[in-house]
Amino acid sequence: MILNQANLAILNMGYSAAFQMGLAASNPIWPRVAMDVPSNTAENAYAWLGQSTKFREWVGERVYQNLAQSDYRIKNKTWEDTVSVPREAVEDDQYGVYSKLMEQLGQDAANHPDELVFGLLKAGFSTMCHDGQYFFDADHPVGQQGSQVSVSNYQSGSGAPWFLLCTSKIVKPLIFQKRRPYAFQARTNLTDENVFKANEFVWGADARNNVGFGLWQTAFASKADLNEDNYSAAQAAMMNFKNYAGTPMGITPELLVVPPSLKTAAEKLVVATTVANGATNVLANSAKVLVVPWLA
Repeated sequence: MILNQANLAILNMGYSAAFQMGLAASNPIWPRVAMDVPSNTAENAYAWLGQSTKFREWVGERVYQNLAQSDYRIKNKTWEDTVSVPREAVEDDQYGVYSKLMEQLGQDAANHPDELVFGLLKAGFSTMCHDGQYFFDADHPVGQQGSQVSVSNYQSGSGAPWFLLCTSKIVKPLIFQKRRPYAFQARTNLTDENVFKANEFVWGADARNNVGFGLWQTAFASKADLNEDNYSAAQAAMMNFKNYAGTPMGITPELLVVPPSLKTAAEKLVVATTVANGATNVLANSAKVLVVPWLA
């Protein structure tokens, strides 16, 4: 290839198309467990996560509810994924072999939110949420000041963690906060520093976003064995969760999230229609199973 800006512009268009192909070919799973929240500044404040409201019969004047508030904030982070191609490879018409690398960049961009969202879910045993407790904790304070009780969304154990989620609410268990979408960029001007100093062309993708926790009441985690008793206990606990005003939240868990090592156990528990002795499986279809490689 003759290295001029016209030819390099055509090359950039081809690589950009490969990036978009990789982006479109992927099927991210984070939207099943996280809500997509736009961001227009360095961080978003989620004071409303601590608020509790309930309807009452309108008798007399309106009653202004005393709403709890949190100082939970999610700061945006900037991410990048960059590759370089030797100038000689382009000059000697070897640029075609790098198209798949650009397509991989697109797939990386599509999968990156999955890594962030499920990485945070896995870290929920040691990462705080809006009430100042770990997201999965035995001591979430619930109730009005002076009459609070501790509520648990966690089962202790020593096994691989599994998660039971309610994803039907407006506020999902996790938050994916998007400040700037994933974009593909090139540094191929012959006067660019990377060409002058390192004799290479550079292509990369970058984005600005971050993840955080939604309502802890929409999630339950366990390190105990994934069996009928522990699953049923988690299910019952979630359905009994109340908001900060003491009103039942109507939580109905319907998604069982597991690492690959628990795939078979999860499917036997909530997918199979019969149990080992041939009896009807009463837990069949009580939840969908989502196997997440990022939890391995």
